[in-house]
Amino acid sequence: MFTNTDGAAPTPAIESVAFADVEAAARRIAGQATRTPLLSWPELDRRLGTRAFVKPECLQVTGSFKFRGAYNKIKSALENGGSVPGVVAFSSGNHAQGVAAAAAQLGVPAIIVMPADAPRIKIENTRALGAEVTLYDRYTEDREAIARGIARDKSYLVVPPYDDPAIIAGQGTIGIEIAEDCARLGIEPDVVLAPCSGGGLISGIATAVNARHPNARVFACEPAGFDDTARSLAAGRRLENAGNAKSICDALLSKSPGEITFPINSRLLSGGLTATDAEALAAVAFAARRLKLVVEPGGAVALAAALQGRAPQAARNIVIVCSGGNIDDEMLRRALSS
Repeated sequence: MFTNTDGAAPTPAIESVAFADVEAAARRIAGQATRTPLLSWPELDRRLGTRAFVKPECLQVTGSFKFRGAYNKIKSALENGGSVPGVVAFSSGNHAQGVAAAAAQLGVPAIIVMPADAPRIKIENTRALGAEVTLYDRYTEDREAIARGIARDKSYLVVPPYDDPAIIAGQGTIGIEIAEDCARLGIEPDVVLAPCSGGGLISGIATAVNARHPNARVFACEPAGFDDTARSLAAGRRLENAGNAKSICDALLSKSPGEITFPINSRLLSGGLTATDAEALAAVAFAARRLKLVVEPGGAVALAAALQGRAPQAARNIVIVCSGGNIDDEMLRRALSS
């Protein structure tokens, strides 16, 4: 638990996440989430000048890591005896699909608040999974307020995209799998890179990796212009992104780090790296052509940062999380033609 220790008036304690929570999440999602492999390629090793591994969450249920946290959140609520007449979430697409799939598996209705300009494939996939979709304008409307209004009116459970202990613990199961696979290979992960938006994925991974490999350095990877976590870590306080910033990495456009995720990341992360949209597109193309993986721009920012030489050069074993692969045909064509 994080509390105020500077002598000022007490502030409410902020929930944290322990490794035991991640272990419980791993048991909860076993048999439901895909246990994605740790893959390597000689060409990637040559490009990075070290031994490199990719954790392809683009192969996860619904094409991104988000299913892990969503399933853990809903399932844990059901296990705790609470009434869950339905769930509501707000998302640009990957969390939307993860919540829709998890709710369908658990027999719970779902309403997803999505931006009208989200990739068409993500909106269509969310509806195909059985969820009701409510569209909003991301530049003029507050998606969280819309979702919480629905939750209040229908007594639905809100499933946040990142700032929730059960969500963080669910995403942290990726870190457990990385540690287990590294142990199987007889290696120590020196550096772990993963995409970052509000910080749920990276804080969960860091919690698990730190418990198993305390000397490993974990870095948040963000789109240029949306490096709120990197800047917040440097400043020692939560900072926001510019309101007019834009990026093709639609999955990574949070306004600022989360209230729960930031204290965890402040304690466990070694820093933040960035990649431009052009670099993310180049990484998408590299993944498709060389690794035979379909990765969306936001899911490729950690790979992009690594390919640009921004990861620590002294690393012997680097693990790169490709967090999602829900990319429109047009965006994939753009990447392959750039």
